[in-house]
Amino acid sequence: MLLKNGAFYLNHDFVTSDLRITDGRIEAYGSLEAEPGEEELDLNGKRVVPGFFDIHTHGAHGTDVNAASPEELEDISCFFASQGTTSWLGSILTDTEEATNRAIDAYLGWKKLPHHGATLEGIHLEGPFLSTDYKGAMPEQLLRMPDIALIRRYQERAGGDIRYITIAPELPGAVAMIPELKEMGIQVAIGHSGASYETSMEAIRYGAMASTHTCNGMKLMHQHFPAILGAALESDELYCEMICDGRHLHPGMVRILIKAKGLDRVVAITDSIMAAGLPDGRYKLGVNDVVVEKGDAKLVSDGTRAGSTLTTGQAFRNLHRFTKYSMEEIVPVLTENPAKLIGLDKRIGYLKPGMEANLLVLEDWHVTKTMVHGRFVYEES
Repeated sequence: MLLKNGAFYLNHDFVTSDLRITDGRIEAYGSLEAEPGEEELDLNGKRVVPGFFDIHTHGAHGTDVNAASPEELEDISCFFASQGTTSWLGSILTDTEEATNRAIDAYLGWKKLPHHGATLEGIHLEGPFLSTDYKGAMPEQLLRMPDIALIRRYQERAGGDIRYITIAPELPGAVAMIPELKEMGIQVAIGHSGASYETSMEAIRYGAMASTHTCNGMKLMHQHFPAILGAALESDELYCEMICDGRHLHPGMVRILIKAKGLDRVVAITDSIMAAGLPDGRYKLGVNDVVVEKGDAKLVSDGTRAGSTLTTGQAFRNLHRFTKYSMEEIVPVLTENPAKLIGLDKRIGYLKPGMEANLLVLEDWHVTKTMVHGRFVYEES
C-alpha cells in the first residue's frame, strides 16, 4: 500500500511525505509513485502517528481480562483499535493460580485466532505480590508474599510472553527477585505499595523501571518521608504510568508529573475495566463486583475506585486539554515511551522504515483510521 500526501510523525515532528508499506511493515518515505497493482490512498494532508500502546488495561467492551475467552480478547482488540490502540498488554488482576492460568491460556488461544484489531503483545501481572495496606481494588485474600517459583511457572506456561509485573518492593524478598524477573524477560514496576523512599530507591537500583498508576495505590510524599512516590519522581530512569482520566489524577498533578519526569519518562495508561465503551452499570474486575456511575468505576463493597472507563484516544485528548502541550510533544507518551519501557521499541512505537505498520490517521485529535500490520482495521463511518 502507498499512503500519499500525509503529514507523518517522524523525529517528533510532522513531515509531509508519501509512505510505502510492504508485508505489514513500513518500507520507505519520500516522493513515491504507486507500483503496478499497489493500492494507493491519498491522505490529503491528514496527520499520521504511530498506534497507541496501552501497557495496563484490564479489559473493555464488556469483557474482563481475568475471565475472557480467546474470542472475547479479540473483541477487546477490535474495540481498542477503534479508539487508537494498536498494541496492548492484558493486565491480569491478582487472582488464584488456577484463574491466572486460565487467563494465560486464553491469551495463548487468542494467538491462534485470525486477528482484526489491535495486537495483544503479552501479559501484565498486577500482583499478587502487593501491599495489603495499599491494595486498592486488589482482593486482599489473594495477595501473596514474593514467590519467584510461581512467576517461573506462569512465564513457562505463557511461552515467555509475560512482559510486565507490578510488585510492592517492601515485601520480604521482593527487591532481591527483581533481577530474576528481568532475566525472565519481565519488566518490573513498583506499586500498590507503602514502601519507604530508601526501599523504593533500592528497587530501582536493582532494576525496577516503572511506577504503576503513579500516585494511586501508593504511599504519598511527606517532606520528611518521601516514600515510594518521592523515589518515583526523583529517579531519572524510572517511567511513571499516568491515568489521565481527570479522576485518578487532578490535571495539575498530570502537569507536575510531566515537569518532574520530563515527557520522555511518563507513560499514559488506561487501567480500563470491562465497562470501557459501555454505559453506567454493574460490572466485574477480576473477582470484584464494580459499579460504574457517571463513568467512574468503584467497588460495590466499599467504594474504592476500581480501574477506569478511559480509552487511549480520550487520554490523548485529555493530555492536551490538561497540559496544552502540542501533539508533537504528547504522541510519545502513548507510543514510543511504553514501547521502550516494555522493550518492544525495535518494532513498534515509531513510524520508521522496518517498523510494523501500526498507525493512526487523525483529524484534529480524533482517530479516523487505524492500521495494524499494514491493514486498516478501523475506519470512521
